[in-house]
Amino acid sequence: MQQAIRCMMMRGGTSKGAYFLADDLPPDPAARDRILLAALGSPDPRQIDGIGGAHPLTSKVAIVSRSSAPTCDIDFLFAQVNVDKPVVDTTPNCGNILSGVGPFAIERGLVKAARGETRVRVRTLNTGTVADLLIQTPDGEVAYDGGTRIDGVPGTAAPIAIGFLDAAGSVCGALLPTGRAIDRVAGVDATLIDNGMPCVVLAASAVGRSGHEPRDVLDKDTALKARLEEIRLAAGPLMNLGDVGSKVVPKMILVAPPAAGGAIATRSFIPHECHNAIGVFAAVTVGTACVLPGSPAHALARLPGDAVKMLAIEHPTGAFEVRLELDPSGTTVRRAALVRTARLLFDGQVYVPRAALAPDAAVAAE
Repeated sequence: MQQAIRCMMMRGGTSKGAYFLADDLPPDPAARDRILLAALGSPDPRQIDGIGGAHPLTSKVAIVSRSSAPTCDIDFLFAQVNVDKPVVDTTPNCGNILSGVGPFAIERGLVKAARGETRVRVRTLNTGTVADLLIQTPDGEVAYDGGTRIDGVPGTAAPIAIGFLDAAGSVCGALLPTGRAIDRVAGVDATLIDNGMPCVVLAASAVGRSGHEPRDVLDKDTALKARLEEIRLAAGPLMNLGDVGSKVVPKMILVAPPAAGGAIATRSFIPHECHNAIGVFAAVTVGTACVLPGSPAHALARLPGDAVKMLAIEHPTGAFEVRLELDPSGTTVRRAALVRTARLLFDGQVYVPRAALAPDAAVAAE
């Protein structure tokens, strides 16, 4: 006997995830997490018994409902489902999966599409961050085809403009949880920063790397990974995150001078695998670190002189364009924005074994 649960699979930005209505999952977090682990096939390195993609970027979940906040349309809870551990982490946010929330909400009838464009205001329950998503709906329904290309995704698709309204300190409580642009952590200088994603930003040279190595080379560099984990575990308490041994935050970001005409080069660890690109909020956070005098990123970045800065954050497969509006001092980010794309992949039901359901969860999911 298995339990069928309504599910939509979507690519959001450079990630892929399972999207659920909150009402289709049990309200109890423990029961919900058992279902998500079973649905995606964790823990198993291949996720062979579920719909997960055997990688952190394709083992993600969006849980969506109408918002209880009067100024927002949609509430979104992000869940990172660990591939090889029975752990579901709802601490961080994910801007890539966020980009699919607007289309999903329209497809599920939570938001009525306008003709032309539809604006969806989303509150992320993980962090309280609010974002405006502008969805292309030329005929009163979501358009997925378009001419926008993002690095890390083949082909082109319709653009989804995302404006972040209050991302600073969304997880750690402050943009700079220690109050400083630079800290000495486990023997290296780093910026501990959270503009939507808690990150430890350090010069690649501080750990003996160039920051321009191919992703696969870094992903096999066990000595580097061990060193980065040492730094990450030391940074966690300083960032008000406590013991981060079982958490997916903070992310570890190596920065280096740009190599392809951008603002800065990055190699991002999420946190134990090297990302083939960089996450949405991580890119925003690194861009913010670039404008902080004294930070390792600022020392390496090539910044335009405008108050509104368009920063190309280079990564292993291209670059991620981030738009930052600064205050007159030039050191405080007022607003961050970017463009992503998303695509509906399938809609139907995912089946989970009855053994994965708590008794009350089976009733709630039926």
